[in-house]
Amino acid sequence: MDTSKHTLSTLFEQLGLASDAKSIEDFVAKYSPLPSEVAIQDAPIWSESQSHFLEEGLEEDSDWAEVIDELDAMMRH
Repeated sequence: MDTSKHTLSTLFEQLGLASDAKSIEDFVAKYSPLPSEVAIQDAPIWSESQSHFLEEGLEEDSDWAEVIDELDAMMRH
């Protein structure tokens, strides 16, 4: 069982994206703000597998849900 603390960096790694602070900042700047009516997992920026991972993490309230919510909040500003 994975008991490690999930961070934005580990979320980006899981999504197959560059995970250093600058890359995350650049990603958020490039794709923000998401329209309020678009769920984070439904944003057109994700591949099908990325979208599925985000959706599953939120629906199952997994260990990833908190950090996905953090990314969601960042993408809304």
